Amino acid sequence: MGKRKRFIITSIVLALGFMGIQFLDNVYRFYSIGGLTLLTIILFAWSLKEGLGKNLTILTLILPALYTLSVGIFWFLLPASIFARIPIVIFYGLGIYALCLTANIYTVAAIRTIALLRAARGVGFVLTLLTSFLIFDAILSLRTSMVISTLLVIVFCLPLYLQGLWIMTLEEKFTKELIVMTFVFSLVMAEIAIGLFFWPVTVVVGSLFLTVGVYVLLGLGQARLEGRFFSQIVREYLFVGLMVFIGMFLATRWGG
Repeated sequence: MGKRKRFIITSIVLALGFMGIQFLDNVYRFYSIGGLTLLTIILFAWSLKEGLGKNLTILTLILPALYTLSVGIFWFLLPASIFARIPIVIFYGLGIYALCLTANIYTVAAIRTIALLRAARGVGFVLTLLTSFLIFDAILSLRTSMVISTLLVIVFCLPLYLQGLWIMTLEEKFTKELIVMTFVFSLVMAEIAIGLFFWPVTVVVGSLFLTVGVYVLLGLGQARLEGRFFSQIVREYLFVGLMVFIGMFLATRWGG
């Protein structure tokens, strides 16, 4: 069976899995999301079996799994109406297919040069930001303690940054720079999460700010690993972060 057919099968099976979740009792839906996330890893490993090896190419499975988990958690926040959920299922299926294509390009590019690598990185970057927003929205919606929320942010950011930075080098083994940047960026995100506890922002605004943090840090990290760490690029990313910070400051209801 060709890769294209496997990608289509993977997308359809996972999309149908989400459709099936709505017929389960609430007590089972949380476990079903975990099972669907595991199924995502299995199906992607099957779809990309020619390119995956006993090296860091296995990191290509991280974003698809987190994408399924993020959409699955967001699923709980949707209205019970099928008309609200069908578009999400379609969007999820298309996202899975896009991830199949990008992950395939990563595994191929780890072996030889491929012209579509830059486009795949762009698609992966966008889906990383979308996944981040949905996960952060779920974490902040829990309204739990600062310690637990901060730990959840770190647990999520570590694999996210590891995969997001690795795609710029596609090395077969870990490098010191990759590990250091992953841990430093995750700790910075944890500090931002702590800061939000002392800032009277809504869940959506806080999630957006954390996502912008991923945008800035991951963008700068990728630029450094790619050898494009120029002053103009740094200013552009920092400008976006500053504008969002100012917007969040102005949108905050102080003393309310």
